[in-house]
Amino acid sequence: MDTVFRVSVVYFSVLVGLRILGKREFGQLAPLELVSLLMIPEIVSQALTGDDHSITTGLAGVATLMVLVFFTSALMHRFERVETLVSGTPTVLVRNGRWLQDAMNRMRVTPAEVMTEVRKAGVESLDMVEWAILESDGSSAIIARHRADAGSVSRQKGSPLSGT
Repeated sequence: MDTVFRVSVVYFSVLVGLRILGKREFGQLAPLELVSLLMIPEIVSQALTGDDHSITTGLAGVATLMVLVFFTSALMHRFERVETLVSGTPTVLVRNGRWLQDAMNRMRVTPAEVMTEVRKAGVESLDMVEWAILESDGSSAIIARHRADAGSVSRQKGSPLSGT
């Protein structure tokens, strides 16, 4: 039972820590996925290296983690508030060709990073951007203003904004 308690405490601690760090820190992975990927090797390594001398403890830890992930994802599916708490919400960084500096500061995103994503979306300048959105998974969505001559909207989704 000690293993179940320890895994549960670490799971929720890492999940809360990742939410505090913000969405841009983990790119394409949802917090739930990242927590699972970080914890499984740690849990199993103790059993595999013999530190714990019990593969049962390692399997109990992985089983606990999988149950926690299942219940967290079920709660996220059922309750929008839980999904918002775990995954976050998209953040608008540019509206109508203007920087939203408070949002950029809160997400720790620089204008250069946003402009990189704008160019990747095939948009030439900031004044041609209707919306630049940092999605909850760390990817970007760039929506160009409608052009009188083309009448098209350019969208790009999937590129994470990263400071590295």
